[in-house]
Amino acid sequence: MSEEPILIAEEMTKTFGGIIALNRVSFTVNRGDVLGIIGPNGSGKTTTVNCLTGFVRKTSGRVYFLGTDISKKPPHKIADMGLTRTFQVMRPYYSLPAYKNLVIPLFSPRARRTGGWRGGGRLGDRDTVGIDILEEIGFERDSYVPYKNAATLPTGYLKRLELARCLALKPEVIICDEIFSGLSMSEIASMVPLIERLQMDGITLIMIEHRLRELFRVANRVMVMNFGEKLMEGSPEKVMSDDKVKEAYFGSRDIEEVMTHA
Repeated sequence: MSEEPILIAEEMTKTFGGIIALNRVSFTVNRGDVLGIIGPNGSGKTTTVNCLTGFVRKTSGRVYFLGTDISKKPPHKIADMGLTRTFQVMRPYYSLPAYKNLVIPLFSPRARRTGGWRGGGRLGDRDTVGIDILEEIGFERDSYVPYKNAATLPTGYLKRLELARCLALKPEVIICDEIFSGLSMSEIASMVPLIERLQMDGITLIMIEHRLRELFRVANRVMVMNFGEKLMEGSPEKVMSDDKVKEAYFGSRDIEEVMTHA
């Protein structure tokens, strides 16, 4: 991890009519971080991601990525800079085979500038590169799965496909919106090493997650949100020992019970 900030959110506020969804939320993500964002449903986690990535226009506040103010940039411009995201509700091209979902981002301006997946001059054969990326994130290369239409894939593969589409852009940052949600315990167990490998490859990660036990295996820092505000921020151990967090996020239940069933 580096002390060099790669992403800075300053006083992000978002209102929908008279409802304050985000209230002056500020935080910094350093290069190499794995930042977990947790909080009860409706606490503003996904709104935070939408504001960071341009899918929702902030009411006020600023976001800086790689030293550039991206507050008013549209989502495709932000992704082109290397700030990518997955979606809690997966959004593949359902009518295309899995590997063809990656050919589209591999035609992007960012892919052309960066020379394709991990360089190597292989951008011309995008079908092969797409299958290479799918293999990297857990698709069996010699099986029929990379060639199946996305509409026929189970949730576990669709979650990996979301990650693969981000990786096709050679991102600086990936924001994972509940990447473990809907997965079996065995699927989660195989996903955790993948997240760890992405970090080792130099990708900065922001993870919105309810699966706390698995999140705390990979996150070096956690931000807790409640009612659209940042409640506190710190190491997983510090956050989970705080009485305010226990009350706001877990109510009166024992923390070990919540961790077991989260």
